[in-house]
Order: sequence, then C-alpha cells, then structure tokens
Amino acid sequence: MIGSVRGRIAAKTPPQLMVDVGGIGYELEAPMSTFFHLPAIGQEVSLLTHLVVREDAHVLYAFGTEAERRLFRSLIKVSGVGPKIALALLSGISVEAFSRCVVNEDITALTKVPGIGRKTAERLIVEMRDRLKDTDTPASVGIVPVPELANPESEAFGALVALGYRPAEATRLLKSVGPGTHSTEELIRRALQGASGN
Repeated sequence: MIGSVRGRIAAKTPPQLMVDVGGIGYELEAPMSTFFHLPAIGQEVSLLTHLVVREDAHVLYAFGTEAERRLFRSLIKVSGVGPKIALALLSGISVEAFSRCVVNEDITALTKVPGIGRKTAERLIVEMRDRLKDTDTPASVGIVPVPELANPESEAFGALVALGYRPAEATRLLKSVGPGTHSTEELIRRALQGASGN
C-alpha cells in the first residue's frame, strides 16, 4: 500500500495531478478541497494517499489532510458509495460540514452532491454516525497555497464533469460564478458553493 507521496508537481488537471517522485510520475486523483491548496507546477508537495485496486485499474487518491483521507476511507465502506462519489463528496463539502450533516440528519444538503440520491444520503447518515469520531483532525500535511492554471474555464468545466456533474449543469454552475478573472481553483470553489447553496 502506498501511504504517501512527496515530490514535485508535474501536472495539474482537476481532479487529476501528477507528482514526480525521483523521476517516477505518480498519477493521482484528489478532491477539490486538496486541489485548492496545491502549490504551483514544479513546486514540492507532500500528500497522503489511498490506493484503490480494481479489476481494470489501480487508482491512487491524494489528500491534503489525514481527516480527508479518513473520511474517504470511511465513505467507500458504505454500501453504494464508491471512490468517485466519495471524491465528489469531499469536493463539495468539508469534513466538518459533512459531520454536521450526519449529526443533524441533513439529507437535503447531501443530495446536492452529484451522485448522491435520497436513499444514499439516508444510508450515509445511518452508517457514518459511529465512524465520524475518527475524522475530526484537520491537520494539514505539507501543503502550500498557490493558484493559476491556463484556460481556467475549460479546466474548471472538465473538473466538474469529472466530479459527476452533467455538462449542462457544469456550464450553468460556471456561468453563475459571474464575470471576473478567476483561477481554475477559484472557479471550481465558487461553482461548488453555488451548487450547495452556500
């Protein structure tokens, strides 16, 4: 099991990134909560990871905090929640906000995340109550904020589609952000805030 990677960021295309570790490029997928705090391409980063082995692929997921990784690991144990939905959840809602949703049984907030229907939201609330005790350490691991990527609108669109939004919905969310010069991360953050009604 690969538990962490440390190296230089070689590429960023939300939600995918590549980290060069001693000449080997590790392809990773990360939630937007981690992406927002990644340094620029060429800078060094240290990320916690979780390896998911499928019949057709080995996928390495990256996280900026232990709390995010713990929540991801708990989420993928819930029936009907795979890594893609867990990634979308972590992208659309913070660890703390997710905990509040479970404690307050806020099904409506959870169903705003793509891929989460009412039944899945109910199952999450029931199954995650006892597991949440392990997810409340928001300690950051070697992450320094730096933004700016080329073609922010198209990269933000690609990231939203990769997170499970339909193309038309992704376009609508990005239009709702309004005019201005925004980085890819900022566009995604504002679009996700619009989707969750915050």
